[in-house]
Amino acid sequence: MTRGLERFSLNQQTVRQWSLPELVAGCAAAGVRAVGLWREPVRAYGTAAAARLVHRAGLTVSSLCRGGFLTAADPAGRAAALADNRAAVEEAAALGTATLVLVSGGLPPGSRDLHGARERVADALAELAPYAAGHGVRLAIEPLHPMFASDRCVVSTLGQALGLAGRFPAEQVGVVVDTYHLWWDDTVAGQLARAGRDGRIAAFQLADWVTPLPEGVLLGRGQLGEGCVDLRWFRERLDAAGYAGPAEVEIFSPALWRRPGAEVLAEVLERYREHVLGTDVPYGR
Repeated sequence: MTRGLERFSLNQQTVRQWSLPELVAGCAAAGVRAVGLWREPVRAYGTAAAARLVHRAGLTVSSLCRGGFLTAADPAGRAAALADNRAAVEEAAALGTATLVLVSGGLPPGSRDLHGARERVADALAELAPYAAGHGVRLAIEPLHPMFASDRCVVSTLGQALGLAGRFPAEQVGVVVDTYHLWWDDTVAGQLARAGRDGRIAAFQLADWVTPLPEGVLLGRGQLGEGCVDLRWFRERLDAAGYAGPAEVEIFSPALWRRPGAEVLAEVLERYREHVLGTDVPYGR
């Protein structure tokens, strides 16, 4: 393995143009030893077959994206969400990852009740957390930038995510630290320290923030070093908080998806070394 990349993980969405076999082969060729996977392409390939493919190549799965969308107010919607999340837990266990990323879900149609929606997330976690723990999987609440609060995620800050997670044992429910979603929050340094003290950091994801945002905003993440996020600052704060897990690069970018995957991965690794690691010490062993 290339020195300094011991904790690097490539999220599947960063090279969405690659099939799962291409992702595995490309990572193995580049010396990358961990990948973050998404449910849809894994299901299309076959969960058991995907697990064999990844592990035979000597890779580990840093996380599975995603579960969540737990804010439905009607009984049928709630039951469907719980069933889908139990399936996600089973898929994570089959892939050998202990981390299932949860995006909480937005407001139901016609609702303006953010507090009520967050409480429904907590109610769902009360049912799902013991089930996940029984499969060796930890639920990881990911706060998303407030621009997604209405339609995608009513949990907008790390403090809110920690408040939800804190109702459950730390080994059952943690949080995701994603630089793209948290860089703007002037309370994040204290919340990162709190998350470390409480043993709540389940995953660390990296992308940059660039403007102007594209129409639709979801696919507007920047390549590492292109935008205004101090990526190394986040890495150093997580190190200080005691986090020693993977650093997963997750960039949703049509511009990257139009390029050859191997070229994108090589550029990501170069920028990871420069903007996340810096030049002081290797990040890893």
